[in-house]
Amino acid sequence: MEQTTVDQAKQLGLTESEFDKIKELIGRIPNFTELGIFSAMWNEHCSYKSSRVWLSKLPTKNKYVVQGPGENAGVIDIGDDDVAIFKIESHNHPSYIEPYQGAATGVGGILRDVFTMGARPIANLNSIRFGKPEHPKTKHLLNGVVSGIAGYGNCMGIPTVGGEVEFDECYDGNILVNAMNIGLAKKNKVFLSIASGVGNPVIYVGSKTGRDGIHGASMASQEFDDNSEAKKPTVQVGDPFAEKLLLEACLELMKTDTIISIQDMGAAGLTSSSVEMASKGKLGIEIDLNKVPCRETEMQPFELMLSESQERMLIVLKEGKEKEAEKIFKKWDLDFSVIGKMTNSKNLVLHFNKEVVCDIPISSLADEAPKYNREWISTPLPEEINIDKKLNDLDIKDCLIKLLTHPNQSNKSWVWEQYDHMVMGDTIQKPGGDAAVVRVHGTNKAIAATVDCTPRYCFAHPHTGGMQAVCETYRNLSAVGAEPRAITNCLNFGNPEKKEIMGQFVEVIKGMSEACLALDYPVISGNVSLYNETNGIGIKPTPTIGGVGLIQDSNKSTTISIKATGNLLLIIGETKGHIHQSALCYDILHIKKGPPPTINLAEEKKNSLFVRNLINKKIAQSVHDISDGGIALTIAEMCMSGKIGANITTNLIDAERIKFLFGEDQARYVVEVRSADYDNVVKLAKEQEVSLLQIGSTKAENLTIDDMKITVEDMLTLNNKWFHNYNSN
Repeated sequence: MEQTTVDQAKQLGLTESEFDKIKELIGRIPNFTELGIFSAMWNEHCSYKSSRVWLSKLPTKNKYVVQGPGENAGVIDIGDDDVAIFKIESHNHPSYIEPYQGAATGVGGILRDVFTMGARPIANLNSIRFGKPEHPKTKHLLNGVVSGIAGYGNCMGIPTVGGEVEFDECYDGNILVNAMNIGLAKKNKVFLSIASGVGNPVIYVGSKTGRDGIHGASMASQEFDDNSEAKKPTVQVGDPFAEKLLLEACLELMKTDTIISIQDMGAAGLTSSSVEMASKGKLGIEIDLNKVPCRETEMQPFELMLSESQERMLIVLKEGKEKEAEKIFKKWDLDFSVIGKMTNSKNLVLHFNKEVVCDIPISSLADEAPKYNREWISTPLPEEINIDKKLNDLDIKDCLIKLLTHPNQSNKSWVWEQYDHMVMGDTIQKPGGDAAVVRVHGTNKAIAATVDCTPRYCFAHPHTGGMQAVCETYRNLSAVGAEPRAITNCLNFGNPEKKEIMGQFVEVIKGMSEACLALDYPVISGNVSLYNETNGIGIKPTPTIGGVGLIQDSNKSTTISIKATGNLLLIIGETKGHIHQSALCYDILHIKKGPPPTINLAEEKKNSLFVRNLINKKIAQSVHDISDGGIALTIAEMCMSGKIGANITTNLIDAERIKFLFGEDQARYVVEVRSADYDNVVKLAKEQEVSLLQIGSTKAENLTIDDMKITVEDMLTLNNKWFHNYNSN
């Protein structure tokens, strides 16, 4: 076959030095199919070549971890021989080019990552970020992404139970669509992708292969420019109905004793799935491409291997079990084709039209892929700036109203009401609270889950921002009464070839690692999305963290809704009034300088444990962690959720009062307790050396803060109007 050139390698996203390394590894010049396979396996999306050095430093184990990074998803023990299987992944670039299909196939891909391991998916979450609302593309992208997430998840019959939505101009040219899924399985029925057994058959199942998605993984590993719209053909097209059939067929097959290994055909399609299975098993794999089911004519080897058509799986079966497995897939009206076998050659060998069109060592595609320790520079901690004069002139009510009506703090029900969050009947807490809560079917246990990140903190000081993102999920899980057990992460950054961007990545990882170690809260799966830049302008570092915890008794789960009048409101955790990088400064006052709030990991752990104990003893009537908008917005959200007011007294004036109410010191919660329980709570707080402050009490109709008064009804009206107005114009 015709030899390739360095120019062709560059067109496929490889560098000249990488092309030279390929020639060295295989001892010759690759043909076009082989070069395409290298470009897929060596791109950033599949090889993690810029991030592997640092990802290896993340803590990945605790007593609950059954399977950490390296598989399709991570697995934790939740007792009673049950496991939770979960992961978060990005579909950023495709969603910017074609928002509906990009978001839909992002959901489909993460679902396959979970059910390919033997789990039945029980909950979807997402983290979606867009440019400034007035940008000409934002409304189109927002509507398309939300519709795509809803269209796929709803058709699959899997509830979408939580997430976050944010607008910032840094995402004008690169929106973020991060999709998370959680599934449940039995501990002894977890399936891995490690192939074994020379001679065992390799099976293609699911939908037919088309030309959609070719170069999809490569596109996700490059910056955008003004011609990004031309990349629409690389966006995959999803079919949730086919995926539902594939899910049921795979779970049915998993009840039999036929599977050696199973792998989703995700990024880079048949290439990545076949190479990863063989590499993990230290075997070779031989495939006859003429046996791949196609929905388009005259598809060439390059296209067959790199297509990212959706709803497909690759399975290695025990020899002789083909007929038994085929019967199941035919019943579900899905393609089933024996396309190859495992070999001891340790090579990827492809046949097409009775010719060998590829014969390259598996190791050259996997273990020997480039691994770069890129240069990086640190982001120094910004100095505090004196803004007291500006704060002195602020009116509490005006600040609160501006936060309530800002796109980032407004009610997001317009988004989540398009998702079916109650299907399957086990959703205990729907979107809108600190964390989603989903019952483990047929039991009293529940899984709690949340996704969080504060990019403005990460941009100001990546090390602190990385810690805070982990701690925020830890608090949100604790606030509903869950014991936090592990995280998954989706690390969204700009171009790693720029020293300052690589520095952001390195320092976020360092911050995450410190938090995970201190909280015994390891990373068990995840994804890295780099090159989120357009015309050289990158996004803020956005390490989205998906946290998962366990509630042993779901009857003890707590919400943010104030429950009754006459109760006391307590602040757990010390308030110092850190106002820099707060939502008030950043979004309302447009003061974007200064350091993010400091993180005290010992306080995070101690205060979270204290709050969980109050919940388990049924002392806490409602709980809300204090984050964006500080104490004032936290209590306002509790009032709106419970439709009950509160009376708050600060005994402060001017700038100090604004800092106290709107500052974003970490490791804090607002807890509602009955008056009769107050003395006991104070006693427990003293014993455990937890900072506690009674700030007020609950009452009907109004939120009163010192001399400021606003009705709960008015707050609800203000908080609900932004999305309605934005999408009705």
